[in-house]
Amino acid sequence: MTDFTMEKDADGVATITWDVPGKSMNVLSMDGAAELSRLIDDALADDAVKGIVITSGKADFAAGMDLNVLAGMKQGGPQAVFDGVMSLHHLLRKIERAGMDARTLKGGKPIAAALPGTALGIGLELPLACHRIFAADNPKARIGLPEIMVGIFPGAGGTTRLSRKLGAMAAAPLLLEGKLNDPAKAKAAGAIDEVVADPVAAARDWVLSAQDADLVKPWDAKGYKMPGGDPWHPAGFMTFLGANAMVMGKTMGVYPAARALLSAVYEGAQVDFDTALRIEARWFTNVLMNPSAGNMIRSLFISKEALEKGANRPDVPDQRVRKLGVLGAGMMGAGIAHVAANAGIEVVLIDSTQEAADRGKAHSAGILDKGISRRKLTEARKAEVLAHITATTDYAALNGCDLIVEAVFEDPSVKAEVTAKAEAVIPADAIFATNTSTLPISELAKASSRPEQFIGIHFFSPVDKMALVEIIRGRETGDRAVAKALDFVRQIRKTPIVVNDARFFYANRCIIPYINEGIRMVGEGVNPVLIENAARLMGMPLGPLQLVDETSIELGARIARATRKAMGDAYPDEAVDAVIFAMEKAGRLGRKAKAGFYAYDDAGKRQGLWEGLAADYPRAEGQPELTEVQHRLMFAQALEAVRALEQGVLTDIREGDVGAILGWGFAPWTGGPFGWLDMLGAERAVEIAEALAADHGDRFAPPALLRDMAAKGDSFYGRFGAQAAAA
Repeated sequence: MTDFTMEKDADGVATITWDVPGKSMNVLSMDGAAELSRLIDDALADDAVKGIVITSGKADFAAGMDLNVLAGMKQGGPQAVFDGVMSLHHLLRKIERAGMDARTLKGGKPIAAALPGTALGIGLELPLACHRIFAADNPKARIGLPEIMVGIFPGAGGTTRLSRKLGAMAAAPLLLEGKLNDPAKAKAAGAIDEVVADPVAAARDWVLSAQDADLVKPWDAKGYKMPGGDPWHPAGFMTFLGANAMVMGKTMGVYPAARALLSAVYEGAQVDFDTALRIEARWFTNVLMNPSAGNMIRSLFISKEALEKGANRPDVPDQRVRKLGVLGAGMMGAGIAHVAANAGIEVVLIDSTQEAADRGKAHSAGILDKGISRRKLTEARKAEVLAHITATTDYAALNGCDLIVEAVFEDPSVKAEVTAKAEAVIPADAIFATNTSTLPISELAKASSRPEQFIGIHFFSPVDKMALVEIIRGRETGDRAVAKALDFVRQIRKTPIVVNDARFFYANRCIIPYINEGIRMVGEGVNPVLIENAARLMGMPLGPLQLVDETSIELGARIARATRKAMGDAYPDEAVDAVIFAMEKAGRLGRKAKAGFYAYDDAGKRQGLWEGLAADYPRAEGQPELTEVQHRLMFAQALEAVRALEQGVLTDIREGDVGAILGWGFAPWTGGPFGWLDMLGAERAVEIAEALAADHGDRFAPPALLRDMAAKGDSFYGRFGAQAAAA
């Protein structure tokens, strides 16, 4: 079992093919790197070999480094990480020098990379060390360095090579934003050299014609100057100054990888190339040993991938959806119909009037038209997707559907009515799912004649953009229904979490306290600017006031009334309601009304916090410290996540962390609420929560589970993370 093989032909071309057994895409392991190194040595030592082509035996070139390998490196400590990274640098430097005379940099054998499809991470860093990069003319392929998205940065020379090849400013979108391009755009950006119909043939022809070519990379040539200017050059100084401001503005200083990457580029630009690689390796080691990077890798890669592959799927036969029925063609129903049709599933979209049903189908057409305008798809593809959607008022059209998703108004009586109408015509073995964000599934299932086939599937808005789907198991929901929901989510290429039934399920029970805490502070006279910036400085994508504007203050008021009615005297949020109902009465219903906690222009663009807040809720004379506001906002969410685990709503902390990041943007740098609490330590978390409870009320009282963990010195991933590979 080898990851790399080599064939030498009669013309003197050695073709090294990367094809990892049992993987749909190539990923690099340290054993694989050692294999590649041996093959490169063999080819360079063979006088009959004139040049080398490195390609893939799969449709794509590579998905990157196996992040499980990085997790294993981390277990060995910083020296093991540094040594492992330097071994990759030595390999790629060997390819780059290709047998040249070390003193004169003459001779050497041309080495070309031939990319048949997607090339990510080390899948681009390896080609960057070659002398020419040929990519297939494949618009579906993606080429780039996405490491920053999982809390690390390109550490196998990609940071140093790309910044020296393009200059710091031109490399920034690829390095600091993890931007992925199709081959044509990658060539235009300067990341690759050629886009051709047959990259292997083109690479082979090139190495045979490049026998006398100068193979020395620009940064090894005498007199090399960095494009855009070195750090001490006036233009370069301004570039790095601007890049630092951009990084701080976008990350709020909480993502260590972005700062480390910029430091590696800045410091590396002032020394020779080999020293720059050592600097890059040291910064990469620093980042990988940071708990933030480990948590992000664990949640955004290892755990996310495990959940998408069905880590918690019941052991029942395949339940992929053949024909889907969607009840309700409003925003949510139309969005669900679109993602299903886009995945090739036949969809019946039903509403009470043909006009409403057609409008729901038109929603899909609008999304597809945007894709066409951005040249991401064709008219033929649009026609294909729309052909999968039948818009109608006739429930008889549901005959043959194996999954129904009900997405009508959040009213139990309306949902009960459409449930009965659908069950009258759908097959006996069909699964019925309700899309709801707040209503208990077990109560809604009472309207069904087959509660074991009734389940909740909570989509987040907008459906086509949000990656998470929350699957809710009711008291009587059977395993086949859970498997059906999971297989459907996999078909539409989203990430599922499975939770047990409880009011607000998991995501909303955590995000509502975050919003409420922000609103409560407004009522207390805390400066709204402090509230919003405190949240952003913790890595939250939206402050609580902006978030409630986006989701609708009107919706918040409706949820508050329904919750108060259901909970009676146990209802806890009178102070929050006073603010929400006052905003509702004033017609400030959020962004859709162009008036909320924020002010908006006529086009709906946010203009800053509404000045009227200061009149209605005067600023308190003494403002709290930034840290106190941050603790209130973060603990409001994290303690609720602990309660969800304690009460059995969550059964897997991986789902709690992945769901928090993808569902409502819980500070991704932390790896999720359980990752964050582990970073704090249970003892310190209890200490902070007790102080908050003493000052602000019992909602911050530490759950018994957290107290027990503090007493025993446990961590969440230490106690509950047996299912998850520790990062």
